Amino acid sequence: MQVDSLTMGVGSPPAARAAAASREARLRRIVSENFEGAWRFARRLGIPECDVDDVVQEVIWVAARRLDDIRAGSERAFVMATTYRVASDARRARARRNEVGDETLVELPDEQLRPDDLIGQRQARELLDRVLDSMPLEMRAVFVLYEIDGLTMAEIAEGLQLSPGTVASRLRRAREQFETRLQRLQRSKGGPS
Repeated sequence: MQVDSLTMGVGSPPAARAAAASREARLRRIVSENFEGAWRFARRLGIPECDVDDVVQEVIWVAARRLDDIRAGSERAFVMATTYRVASDARRARARRNEVGDETLVELPDEQLRPDDLIGQRQARELLDRVLDSMPLEMRAVFVLYEIDGLTMAEIAEGLQLSPGTVASRLRRAREQFETRLQRLQRSKGGPS
């Protein structure tokens, strides 16, 4: 049962107000601890930057609705699994609408980086994005969660509701694809292999 803290007014029993306050505090903690990770994960799953906030907002709504289903200590896994599902739905919806992202727009540079650092950083990010974009979503999700976001294989298995063997297999195949495609792209650009 979802409790809206706004409806728990003065006339509500103290126990109900306390329960609502506890739920709200837990949701705030989950959001504050996982918002940035969910945002980065959605972006790495290929969600255009202009849509990432919408995806993360949907993740927060799901967490609020299912707060009682989130086991203590599994909050991060729940948020990442939900981000994966919402991002997957968003990618399919975007494909059906035949939209293109705004990735070609110029990003504002960080004032602390020198221009040559910015160019190198942008090129590395573009190369990473190209390699990740070429991977199937199932392998890409496991690869990003493990290699970039630092989740354990057990956390990934729990969050994505996969067997540990499936996670290990997808990670192994994703690493192989990543290396192969990275080398191929570097050779085609004349970079070091």
